Amino acid sequence: MRQYITRRLLQMIPVLIGVSIVIFFILQLAPGDALTGKMDGHLTPERKQELRHQMGLDLPVHKQYLRWAGGMLHGDLGESTTFKQPVGKVMNTYIWNTFYLSILSLILSVLISIPIGVISATKQYSKFDGFFTIFALIGISMPSFFFGMLLIKIFAVDLLVLPVSGMSTAGSTAVGITHALDIARHMILPLIVLTLGSVAGLMRYTRSSMLEVIRQDYIRTARAKGLKEKVVIYKHALKNGMIPVITLLGFWLPALFSGAFITESIFGWPGIGPIDIGAVSGRDYPLMMGINILFAILTLFGNLIADVTYAVVDPRIRLK
Repeated sequence: MRQYITRRLLQMIPVLIGVSIVIFFILQLAPGDALTGKMDGHLTPERKQELRHQMGLDLPVHKQYLRWAGGMLHGDLGESTTFKQPVGKVMNTYIWNTFYLSILSLILSVLISIPIGVISATKQYSKFDGFFTIFALIGISMPSFFFGMLLIKIFAVDLLVLPVSGMSTAGSTAVGITHALDIARHMILPLIVLTLGSVAGLMRYTRSSMLEVIRQDYIRTARAKGLKEKVVIYKHALKNGMIPVITLLGFWLPALFSGAFITESIFGWPGIGPIDIGAVSGRDYPLMMGINILFAILTLFGNLIADVTYAVVDPRIRLK
């Protein structure tokens, strides 16, 4: 196991280098540069050229990449042209807001969807299965922006029981538990939107996987031996049925930090999603590079965690 993890970590290095090269050169294909549209119209051509020289924008593209890569190796991702702050500081300010929202959504999704998916599979075509099948289809089909605005209309505008947007009440000086409760109230609506979509998809994956497993010969053998149905389902079938679900959960690690761009924008949640959208529209290339490289690292680690979890869940799988 240790050798496998070490080898996978070493394999990540060339993959990450390749990803960074592709992202960097794709960004360079866009018209203009990081200073386009941000310069004072009264600046002289000499001053504009001086600013580009300071940022290294007058260098060939490959030298710009080498300069950026050298800085990244020393923990310097450059300076955001929008926030006028180091990229690392900007990301650290907003990314944890996204993480808190996403981790709660993940926990709720797993706790809700997996039990429902297992029960739906064991009671196929029952009223329970039919109800949650319709629920899942609605959850998958309904656009998050529509569902979010519908919740705002009902709970924030009509009933006035929940805030419209933001992470805390504007102008509030509350601290401690009062401040935490204020954040929790603002988190309810975006959390419902994120959780609904996740539950719908994960529940269908769990149901489909369990249906395939419980039809296997070893499940029939376990039942023929007289084992209780709960033991057959939750001890023998569930572990093997979780393999496809683990694959899906492995890709949720980057989602914990990347956030739901649309949901965060609708509810004014100060997460990394709206910041990334602002970086794209504002041509903040250093911030865009920093965010995308972080997502690439998290995706690689998510795949590694999923592969290692396979061996833990299914004893037939061995990592060498």
